Amino acid sequence: MDVVKVRGAFAFNPEKLKKISLFDTDKFFCDIYCFEPGQTQKVHSHEGSDKVYYVLEGRGKVTVGSEVRELAADEITLAPSGEDHGVMNDSGERLVMLVFMAPKP
Repeated sequence: MDVVKVRGAFAFNPEKLKKISLFDTDKFFCDIYCFEPGQTQKVHSHEGSDKVYYVLEGRGKVTVGSEVRELAADEITLAPSGEDHGVMNDSGERLVMLVFMAPKP
């Protein structure tokens, strides 16, 4: 059994969003996304795959479809298959999210 200490896996890149893979199978992935202030994940979509964003630390604006909402620690949202989605850390603090996607594109 693989066990990962999630908070021990945080890492940041001053140039762009840092993605850390926790689990990756043929059907699913679970990553940590670490955003410095000002960093983004551009709005995009995946046909046939659902994505879940769960905020561990900080706050940031999440786009799903035509809606943009600020999420903070312990909030979670779903980007259903085919819906545009992305993240912007416009807060002034670091943002850390746990991200799940299935099935993998």
